[in-house]
Amino acid sequence: MEENFPCGWLYCITPSMSRRGNPYDNAMAENFFSILKTECIYRHKPDTFSEANEMIDRYIHFYNHERIQLKTGEAPLTRRLSD
Repeated sequence: MEENFPCGWLYCITPSMSRRGNPYDNAMAENFFSILKTECIYRHKPDTFSEANEMIDRYIHFYNHERIQLKTGEAPLTRRLSD
C-alpha cells in the first residue's frame, strides 16, 4: 500500500480502500465531489488557489444551509437539526 500512497505517512492520512470493484464506502463523498465540480468548479473557473479555496468554502456553506435536496425537499442541515 505504501507504494500507492507515498506521502500518507507524512500527513497522517489513511486512504479509504475497499475491496476491488466495491466503491460503496466512498459513495457519499464521491457524490458530493461530483456535485461540487458540476455546480461550482466547472461553472466558475478560479484563477488562484486562494480564490478556489474561498469559492469552495462558500459552496459548502450553500450546500449545507441553502441548497434544497430533491429527495427530501429541504436543505441537509435543516433536516438534520429537525430530527
